[in-house]
Amino acid sequence: MDEFRALHVPGAPLLLPNAWEFGVGAFLAAQGFRALGTTSLGVSAAAGEPDGAPSTRDATVALTRRLARLDVLVSVDIADGFSADPAAVADLAAELADAGAVGVNLEDGRADGSLAPVEHHKALVKAVKDRVPELFLNARTDTHWSGDRSIDSAETRVRAYAEAGADGVFVPGLADPADVERIVAAGLPVNLLFLPGKVTFAGLAELGVARVSLGSLPYRAALAAAAGTALAVRDGGDLPLSPPSYADVVALLP
Repeated sequence: MDEFRALHVPGAPLLLPNAWEFGVGAFLAAQGFRALGTTSLGVSAAAGEPDGAPSTRDATVALTRRLARLDVLVSVDIADGFSADPAAVADLAAELADAGAVGVNLEDGRADGSLAPVEHHKALVKAVKDRVPELFLNARTDTHWSGDRSIDSAETRVRAYAEAGADGVFVPGLADPADVERIVAAGLPVNLLFLPGKVTFAGLAELGVARVSLGSLPYRAALAAAAGTALAVRDGGDLPLSPPSYADVVALLP
């Protein structure tokens, strides 16, 4: 877990691609990525459930166990912890650590678009860190995703979660350079979401970001590739990309 922590270098960020099933994780690992995240949207959609639904808790743990068989460091997206009870969220974090995870991503956004009260999310963060202190806890605030997009609110929450023991902070949707620098100045390693057309990896590095996540982008790109392939065959067009061979994929599997 110290290795994962050491990969978070402000100005030389960790690029964290996100997987939703073993084959994708194995293929990414084969490309040389040392660390992988999971995506709650991909895991939930694969199970036919809403994003972050409590019913996907077991699927999240099972995926973690499978990905941990690879020679990669695994950080797990646990949405809002699948529970409002700090003890239950801490239990999940401990179970994931036992399964081989080195980190978790815990968000304050809720399914109805609201944000959890700051003190409540601080309690979740503290419970996890008290129970599994070695786990890298990335505390996510959705002020710019489903909140009021206020940088003041984002900074208040980031500092509060740092005070509760978070190891890193994540503000998906944040892109304005001045706002990014303000969050970086709060002190903890900053994780931002890659937003096509709004930010670049190199640009975020220059602003002092320590981690860049792809989130659900690989999953959504895979959906587009699947549909594009079927449409190209039907319409006599060119395939949208060159896929790995059947043998290449089989070679990745246990």
